[in-house]
Amino acid sequence: MLNKKVHELLNQQINKEFYSAYLYLDFSNYFKAKGLDGFANWYMVQAQEERDHAMLFYTYLQNENMEVTLEAIDKPDKVFESNMDVLKAGLEHEIYVTSLINDIYGAAYDVRDFRTMQFLDWFVKEQGEEETNANDLISKMELFGSDPKSLYMLNQELSARVYTAPSLVL
Repeated sequence: MLNKKVHELLNQQINKEFYSAYLYLDFSNYFKAKGLDGFANWYMVQAQEERDHAMLFYTYLQNENMEVTLEAIDKPDKVFESNMDVLKAGLEHEIYVTSLINDIYGAAYDVRDFRTMQFLDWFVKEQGEEETNANDLISKMELFGSDPKSLYMLNQELSARVYTAPSLVL
């Protein structure tokens, strides 16, 4: 039986992860409209990852015989002035998600819920990778984004990204 606070935070995280998927779909739409299909692809893959993260939390709660409550998912409401704005919003969002994972981990730690902490270990590592990827995109855009040929090559690089399902076993 999960602690009430830990259960609530895990359940809320399902919604936050689905929101992340919506947000990244919105980013993908932005880049598709700009003719940057590689960037659109990169964020489409991000959306798929976030959806699967939500399902990992969902499955964990079900495996723990805990109720799952699905809430409405907020509509992304950011308006972007530039490609860089989107990338910076992505990094900002990943930092926010890291804080959410840390909050759940802290709550689990406080009640000595080692099973949940072990489950969250994968997400802690994943968030480090997500923040690094977001920072790398910003760095590449700073280096290459103002040159059309370089932007084209970066767009081509991002178009090669394919989705790989998480390897976390519940």
